[in-house]
Amino acid sequence: MGTPCHFALFDLKPSFALDLEQLSSRYRELARTVHPDRFADAPERERRQALERAAQLNEAYHVLKTPSRRARYLLSLQGHEMPVEATIQDPDFLLQQMQWREELEELQDEGDVDGIAPFKQRLKNSQAELEHKFDSCWENASKQETAERLVRRMQFLDKLSSEVRQLEERLDD
Repeated sequence: MGTPCHFALFDLKPSFALDLEQLSSRYRELARTVHPDRFADAPERERRQALERAAQLNEAYHVLKTPSRRARYLLSLQGHEMPVEATIQDPDFLLQQMQWREELEELQDEGDVDGIAPFKQRLKNSQAELEHKFDSCWENASKQETAERLVRRMQFLDKLSSEVRQLEERLDD
């Protein structure tokens, strides 16, 4: 028996645009039904199955709630396996990455707490733009390369956003 499709676990059709509130609500509902504590007195086999179902549900939820992971997953459902860390053959974006990195370094060097919020907002805007572009092309077989490039860009922005949060925490201390 194979692993069920992440979307099927939540009774959703595969789509990039998701109602995250609905996803969270459905997750909480399903998590209660498969929670291992409910099977504490059950035979070993049922306890193990409950643990497996809970793990599948958690994995599916975390993939679907994160746009870059959801995008990657949608491409994998179409048979396009992307390496996790792929070199970006994308000169324009490489230049943009370098600019963002330099700006983040300056914020760090100067301890510029006030500069972080506008920087985060620009990243957020860029993420929203990438998500919109991905949503408009991922189902089109002739635009598969574009979709993959957009996923790689999303992954970079996820990583950069995480670094910004870490910097913010360090500067807040």
